[in-house]
Amino acid sequence: MGALSKKKEARLKRKKHVRKTVFGTEDRPRLTVFRSARHMYAQVVVDTTGHAVTAASTLEKEARQHSPFGSKAEAAEFVGRLVAQRAMEKGVSKVVFDRNGFLFHGRVRALATGARKQGLDF
Repeated sequence: MGALSKKKEARLKRKKHVRKTVFGTEDRPRLTVFRSARHMYAQVVVDTTGHAVTAASTLEKEARQHSPFGSKAEAAEFVGRLVAQRAMEKGVSKVVFDRNGFLFHGRVRALATGARKQGLDF
C-alpha cells in the first residue's frame, strides 16, 4: 500500500518540475488546479504570503445548483468561469497558470478555457 502508482509518481515528478518556475506574486498570483476522479478544484494563491485569494470547485453549492453537467469537462469549464469571476471581483485579472503536474488537455484545458472566457489573463 505504500508505493504510489506509476501515474501518480509521474504527475508528482512533473509537478516538481513545473513548480520550480511557476510562482505567484501579489501582482500576478498563481491559479492552481487539482483534478480528482470526480471533481475539479481551482484556487488563486499568492505564494509570497501563502494566502488563497479565492477558490472554486465542483463540490460547491453554486456548481451543484448548475448541475447536471453533460460531462466532467463542462463542469471543469464552469469551475474555471466561477474562479475567474471571483478573482476579478477581488481585483485580480492576471494570473500564472499552474496545472499542478496534470497534462494540459481534457478537464484541465476546459478549466483554463472557462477562466479565459471570463476574462482572466494567462
